[in-house]
Amino acid sequence: MTNIEKKQRPDMRGSMTNEEDPRDRAARRAAEIRNHLGSIDEGVDEFMLPEAPAGWSYEWKRKLLLGAEDPSYQVHLTRLGWEPVPVSRHPEMMPQGGSYNTIERKGMILMERPTELVEEARDIEKRRAINQVRSKEAQLAGTPEGTMTRDHAKVRPTVKKGYEAMPIPKE
Repeated sequence: MTNIEKKQRPDMRGSMTNEEDPRDRAARRAAEIRNHLGSIDEGVDEFMLPEAPAGWSYEWKRKLLLGAEDPSYQVHLTRLGWEPVPVSRHPEMMPQGGSYNTIERKGMILMERPTELVEEARDIEKRRAINQVRSKEAQLAGTPEGTMTRDHAKVRPTVKKGYEAMPIPKE
């Protein structure tokens, strides 16, 4: 035997019989991801709210500000009754196999609060907005002391109250 015959080239492919075909493994993983997340289309609203339990409301709240946590804002939310939604309630919203406690997306966290408190807060905000409009109307209709009033139809200011689309300027 010559030296060339003694040296055999090692098998470069490795043992294919012991390992799973990478294409089969990739197809299986893709199916797992699709089953867990649904569509991976970019047009899917990733901030769509899941259905909250009866008596509760969900909202996305800010967790990060410029990439950093904002503890004072989190304390403010807690004082107002907001609590993070546990991932165990909606496991489909986070990657499988992770050790996640809360549902987070792009610096936002899904939080819950009793619907009663949410409605109360909305009523307060609506009252404040109405009072601001009334205050501005009174300023428009008012005149300095000792001058004529604006009760005449030609000088009485009119304020439209409604919602309409804002015109978009064309460049």
